[in-house]
Amino acid sequence: MKSYGKYLILGAAVVLSAWLLAKAYTYKYHAQETIVVTGLGETEFVSDLIVWNGVIAAESQNVEAGYARLEQSKRKVCDYLLAKGIPAEAVVFQFVNVDKQFESVYTANGNWAGQRFTGYRLTQGFTIESKEVEAVENVSRDISSLIAQGVSIEARHPDYYYTQLDDVKLSLIEKASADARERAQKIAANAGAKIGRVASARMGVFQITGANTNEEFSAGGSFNTASRQKKARITMRVEYRIR
Repeated sequence: MKSYGKYLILGAAVVLSAWLLAKAYTYKYHAQETIVVTGLGETEFVSDLIVWNGVIAAESQNVEAGYARLEQSKRKVCDYLLAKGIPAEAVVFQFVNVDKQFESVYTANGNWAGQRFTGYRLTQGFTIESKEVEAVENVSRDISSLIAQGVSIEARHPDYYYTQLDDVKLSLIEKASADARERAQKIAANAGAKIGRVASARMGVFQITGANTNEEFSAGGSFNTASRQKKARITMRVEYRIR
């Protein structure tokens, strides 16, 4: 009787193990009834907005004279820009900064003896934001003309933007999704199957780089402002059911 019970328990264990193994294979089979692909969407476009920043400066022994020189330089900048086709409303001047200037004083034997006040330096930044990209770009390359007029000016490289970026992003999502579907269809066809509904979809980061450059992509997304010609890129990771 005891032997019979032992064999009964052993048989039940075998049946249970077989059932669990079958469930495991069934789960594995169902888990593999999907295809995961990554689609790519790319496009190139030209910036339609330019932002250029500069600073004009003037130095003087007193603030009043320095401010008068700064105002004179400001008028020259405005007149120059207007002559180049850039309207006054496109130029925004910031507040005036006033800094005291000092020079170090040394004794005859070379020891530092303190500082001596030499005057004031006044600076005023300005920003040009315009859709006249070509005009502003040309001005940014030719600031030597203003220097020749006695204007103390410093300027940086322009930044380039695109005002329809949301439309570009939506278009790339469509392209990347279509590319992912085409890839999935080819993989399924080679396996003698067809794709079904989307099980999941995840969008990659939005990358904007300069066109024809070797810029590296960033994990958080790139946003190039240095190049007028740009390339936008986005990926879509899509999981399809197969049937």
